[in-house]
Amino acid sequence: MQRLRRDDGVGTLFWMVMGLLLLGTLAFVVDGGGRMAASAHADDIANEAARVAGQQIDPAQAIPGHQVVADPDAAVAAAESYLADAGMSGTVDITGGGTRIEVTVNDTYHCKLLSAFGPSTMEVTGHGQGHLVHQVGE
Repeated sequence: MQRLRRDDGVGTLFWMVMGLLLLGTLAFVVDGGGRMAASAHADDIANEAARVAGQQIDPAQAIPGHQVVADPDAAVAAAESYLADAGMSGTVDITGGGTRIEVTVNDTYHCKLLSAFGPSTMEVTGHGQGHLVHQVGE
């Protein structure tokens, strides 16, 4: 009869490896979801900043009835003020002769679990747009 080999510790090693893999998967799920939420929040802030900028209409053109366009300086200042109040930074572009506003927001997501395995932060970017539309009549 042949003696069986001892397997002391083999089960422990298996569960240690599995535990690390499960923890790594959990970290990706938690921080991946957190990054997606942070990106959605950055999009929301960018859209709101574009909305605020779009409210800065140039009265010299709107009151006489020429056209409804944004005052570029006031629109950029209003959007940047909104971004600063939200604790974010970004860029504001007024194009289309003052009828199109584009806002890009940059923010940082601070990892909850992935920092144990590597990165402690992830960059997120949000985009928002506004279009000034004027329609006379019905």
